[in-house]
Amino acid sequence: MTLPTNRVSIKRGQKFIKTAGLLIPVVLFGAGQSTYAGDAASDKAMPFNIPAQSLSSALTRFSADTRLQVLYEGDMADKLQAPALNGTYTPAQALEKLLGGTGLKSRYTNDKTITIEAPTSQNHSDTVTLKAMTVTGKATYDSTDPYNPDYTRPNASTATKTDTPIMETPFSVQVVPSQVLKDQQVVRVEKALTNVAGVIQLPGNGGAQDMSMIRGFTNNTFYRDGFRLPTGIGGGGTTKRDTANLERVEVLKGPGSILFGRAEPGGIVNMVTKQPLDKPYYSMQQQFGSYDFYRTTADATGPVNADKSLLYRVNLAYENSGSFQDNVNGERVFVAPTLTWKISPKTKVGLELEYLHFNDPIDHGVPALGNRPAPVPRSFALNEPQFNRNEGDRTGAFMSFSHAFNDNWKVENRFGAEFLDWNTQGVTFGAAQANGNLVRNFYGLNDSSSQRYSNTLNLTGKFSTGFLKHTLLLGYEHFQFDQDRMFGSSPTAYSAPSAFNIFRPTYTGLGPTINPARYTPQKLSQSWDGYSVQDQVELPFKLFALGGVRYDVAETQFDVNNGLNKLSKDSGGSPRGGLLWRPMQWLSLYGSYTENFGASNYTSNNLGANLGPQRGQQWELGTKTEFWDGRLTASVAYFDLTKQNLPVPDPANLDGLHFLTVGAAESRGIEFESTGEILPGLKLIGAYAFTPFAYVTKDIAANGGIGSQGKRLPMAPEHSGSLWTTYEFQNKELRGLKFGGGVTAAGQRQGDSLNTYQLPGYATLNLMTSYGMKVGGAKVTTQVNLDNLLDKNYFVGSNGATAAFYGSPRAVMGSIRVEY
Repeated sequence: MTLPTNRVSIKRGQKFIKTAGLLIPVVLFGAGQSTYAGDAASDKAMPFNIPAQSLSSALTRFSADTRLQVLYEGDMADKLQAPALNGTYTPAQALEKLLGGTGLKSRYTNDKTITIEAPTSQNHSDTVTLKAMTVTGKATYDSTDPYNPDYTRPNASTATKTDTPIMETPFSVQVVPSQVLKDQQVVRVEKALTNVAGVIQLPGNGGAQDMSMIRGFTNNTFYRDGFRLPTGIGGGGTTKRDTANLERVEVLKGPGSILFGRAEPGGIVNMVTKQPLDKPYYSMQQQFGSYDFYRTTADATGPVNADKSLLYRVNLAYENSGSFQDNVNGERVFVAPTLTWKISPKTKVGLELEYLHFNDPIDHGVPALGNRPAPVPRSFALNEPQFNRNEGDRTGAFMSFSHAFNDNWKVENRFGAEFLDWNTQGVTFGAAQANGNLVRNFYGLNDSSSQRYSNTLNLTGKFSTGFLKHTLLLGYEHFQFDQDRMFGSSPTAYSAPSAFNIFRPTYTGLGPTINPARYTPQKLSQSWDGYSVQDQVELPFKLFALGGVRYDVAETQFDVNNGLNKLSKDSGGSPRGGLLWRPMQWLSLYGSYTENFGASNYTSNNLGANLGPQRGQQWELGTKTEFWDGRLTASVAYFDLTKQNLPVPDPANLDGLHFLTVGAAESRGIEFESTGEILPGLKLIGAYAFTPFAYVTKDIAANGGIGSQGKRLPMAPEHSGSLWTTYEFQNKELRGLKFGGGVTAAGQRQGDSLNTYQLPGYATLNLMTSYGMKVGGAKVTTQVNLDNLLDKNYFVGSNGATAAFYGSPRAVMGSIRVEY
């Protein structure tokens, strides 16, 4: 029997039928019908999108969507099939359609509990009268429920933009849900991504921006609810996102141009934010940890008016922290209010604001020395104490609108704008000399700003042509990105080769003064229009096909010093297709092919000549499994990913403004992922990637390349993976006590594109414990996380050139969270 975690009280004297050792209520209604004895809220129509599947899985999805508890006998529902349910219905109407033709009956035990019964139970001869009792079991939760403890999510929108079940998606997609973020105390997105196979953390822009490597290729563009967050010129002027308002992180592996436009071929990282709820929820958390880390967060949501048509949510965060490195500390202020207006059951409008003030000085890493990073302490700093700055303000405004014309057709519009203002000061350097001498060059970015706008319009329709069931997506996107910055650098003479020694560092205490005349204005403008069509087709014999194409028209202009400019105009298509077979409810087999329309390459050495954009292609084969009604999932994927038109400097004009496209690279490998609940209370999320081939396949120095052909891609390990598991005691005496731990590991990586130095492999061990208890009407959770338990001395990554970055030493983080 499937039972709820919250307790169901049975009144004294109520009659039950004893069937197969289970107790079933006597009160019955007509076959396939549902009657209601609760409040009027359960009669309110709502949208459903439940694919055809076993009745047990369909009822689990129904319960999650409606927040109604569903009780039934043993494996009764496992042996029956439920039809697809798409459209807007009341819960009673939806349940009637799911039970249609099964002969089963349903009734409301109370306003939140439904009992499913077989018609044979109408024989009341074997009835018993019970004393009052309490039944405790497993609950189903809405995916956005703040108390949802599950490590799995059945659906993800990033892969298809249609909220398709992962088991019916012919691509590799992984979801890191809110409970994992809580258990690991994730305050930066990079930590969440360690749970995803084939994703490697990269310390972009000296650790001042979100950056990762997916399937061997650098990815410095992340997405917020599908809104593109580019990094700009050289990756400068950005900052890592705060996680205070993140619901989950979704990662689509492989090219995603058909849905997201110009992107890197390795994959898409989409950060899904928390949305307003129709039930009040309030939370406050205080975190404190090693290196003077303090962080306070708050979350409040609920209805504004009585009919719950207007909902709000506000997330707040304040952070003040030091670092294990000298001269590095930071401060952040984050505010994110959200408002949702349900104009009618079919029409909804959302408004969101997001503001972040950041002061995150840059970690410049350590230089290479020979074939390894220089042997200096982890606390070593290359920067001048008074010349290390990355401070600014990031403001976003987002609006969404959706309207369902009927049960099958829906239109959605999303508009977003983000504004960034910042100032940065830092240092660049090459490899160190054998005696430790190092040339440092200082730079500054003053009064820099960027603006980015995105407007997407999607029309989704469900219809049938004969025995084929279609989900059609028609999309349009306009994207605009403009950036202005003043870039200046110190004279080379300021940093003589003997001016600084990494083994005997001396600091001026002031840093250089950059003459205003040495600042150069730089402007970058990018815009494109994308038109896409995608069709998901449900075929007979449990086959699911997906096909689509997107066509982009794009323009990029880079102006330097008010006149010297590069202009690129690109256009091209990005097709993709996939076929998935689900022969059994727990098993899916799939294959897919995808192309990528990537970044612009500006111009060649011939004035006005445009180079082709970066492109990518991927083949993927895989299998997905789910067990115990989806509580445990696992997947295995093989991929072959290539990228062409990699830009390299033009040897005839090494001014940093002219390029040739003679490069190509390829990665091939196998990825394994598993997440969910093995036994009651025992959860895990694990990932492993084996990437034996990740090499530059075309880069001939004689044709303008740098001679990296045959070299392994920088920062792409052959083996990498992670495992995280927690156990929460289920018995009454220890309920609320949880222990957990895990390991994150990566093999040896190349530090740069010429493979001149390497970063050794590493493995770190992490632990956690927490205890949750009821205090009055609130839930209070205390938690302690211990990362890098063995204090492993390791390098988390490099900048792909001459700088390597230490991973954090042993660090403790404690927290107290109050929810009600």
